[in-house]
Amino acid sequence: MRDGPDPVTVLVVDEEEDVRQESRRIIENLGCRCLTVDCGEKGLEILDKEAVGLLLLDLKMPDMDGVEILRIVAEQHPHIPVIVITGLATAETVIEALRMGVYDFIPKPFDPDQLRIAVNRAREKLRTESAAHRSYQERLRTLEDLGTEKSRIHTIIDALPAGVLVTNAQGQVVLINPAFKEQIGLPEEIETGHPIDRYVPEKELCQLVMAISQGRRLAFDNVPPYEFSIGSEKFLQVRARPVLGEKDECLGAVITLEDITAMKVIDRLKSEFVTKVSHELRSPLSTIHEQLAVVMSDMVGQASSTDTQLLSRAKEKTQGLISLIGDLLDLSRIESGAVCEAPKPVILEDLLENIIDFLSAQAAAKNQSLTLSRPKVDLPPVKADPLAIESIFGNLITNAINYTPEGGRIEVRIAQAGINLQVAVIDDGFGIERRHLDKIFDRFYRVKTEKTRYITGTGLGLPIVKGLVDSLEGRIHVESTPDRGSAFTVLLPTA
Repeated sequence: MRDGPDPVTVLVVDEEEDVRQESRRIIENLGCRCLTVDCGEKGLEILDKEAVGLLLLDLKMPDMDGVEILRIVAEQHPHIPVIVITGLATAETVIEALRMGVYDFIPKPFDPDQLRIAVNRAREKLRTESAAHRSYQERLRTLEDLGTEKSRIHTIIDALPAGVLVTNAQGQVVLINPAFKEQIGLPEEIETGHPIDRYVPEKELCQLVMAISQGRRLAFDNVPPYEFSIGSEKFLQVRARPVLGEKDECLGAVITLEDITAMKVIDRLKSEFVTKVSHELRSPLSTIHEQLAVVMSDMVGQASSTDTQLLSRAKEKTQGLISLIGDLLDLSRIESGAVCEAPKPVILEDLLENIIDFLSAQAAAKNQSLTLSRPKVDLPPVKADPLAIESIFGNLITNAINYTPEGGRIEVRIAQAGINLQVAVIDDGFGIERRHLDKIFDRFYRVKTEKTRYITGTGLGLPIVKGLVDSLEGRIHVESTPDRGSAFTVLLPTA
């Protein structure tokens, strides 16, 4: 028996033939049109050609990584809900997928009811969004139906699972749905018409909403998500945007509220796991590394070249593992907010000079020039954790040395850019192709070419840099041309 009147086209992208056939049977019994492919490349081609309403995606693809497919779908087809079907999901994969807007997860192996429920939920979401769009279009047609349309929109907003609150230009609440009341813990009978601080206990959030309502934060891109907690066990994320009139005047603000407690729990468990495993591994690896050094010292002049090479390789690998553990612990501390907790004024020029002095021997070993260019006038300090600053520019300059050939040039430039200080690390090294630039800050992502494949590294240096810059409320930008070099530019707010 067919369930539902809407003929939604569902695309199933899965490398397993049995999963595709079973999914097709279930989906077509629900009254939907079903298309199936066995790889990500074919799936993306169909998305470009067909009016697909729902995507079922396996994260393990023979030709493309499932997370990469999700990133492309989020950029090119953001209106299509995605249900992930996988038996290999990790906590990190789940978090990354959720950040890219995945609608639902179904673990393998699954039973037919799981798939039916997930598909019906997604169809209901599509129906709700379609109804909202139709209501908006009808509202624009005539003023005579304004009262009716207002009732319909209220009905839709009240049915949304996410919390929604709308304010006017004075910061007074004019609409609030049941989900918002439930998530904040407000009584159901509370009325609208009061200032925002009557409904929301978070003082800084109320100030942000007032600023948006009064037109002081009109740019959409300048309003980041705001997170706060209710008690110690419930975490909420707010997104706020201005409501603009026909002449782009600010009429108020709309706030959506989402419960992110589950994501926070996953983040905490992941950080605890990484920290525990890393601590357990660091001590024995350090011992092995030291013992290898002692053995190599005792065997000087006695061991064969083959034995010496094997011992050197083992020592190099243990050092790499120790570095990887250190980077994982740094990332864990960044994610938990344990860094940059006590910022203080830092004279950036002096700190950069110390870093360059320390790394100059490494550059000299490759016959490279490593210089610092600074303005003649004194620059204001930045307010930051000195250890975080050292880690940021230590990583960037070390990368420049590693990825610049013998006899190359590396320059560190510092200047004032408005209320920020700008530091650029510029080299004339191997460079990076444009297709890699949006991925180099992803964890474990390394650009490997014929010229760089012998360069060792963990793939965590740039993610650490990005995490620290974000925690300092700064920005980082990269420009690069293959065989001509790269420029990493960091903007940090002054004290």
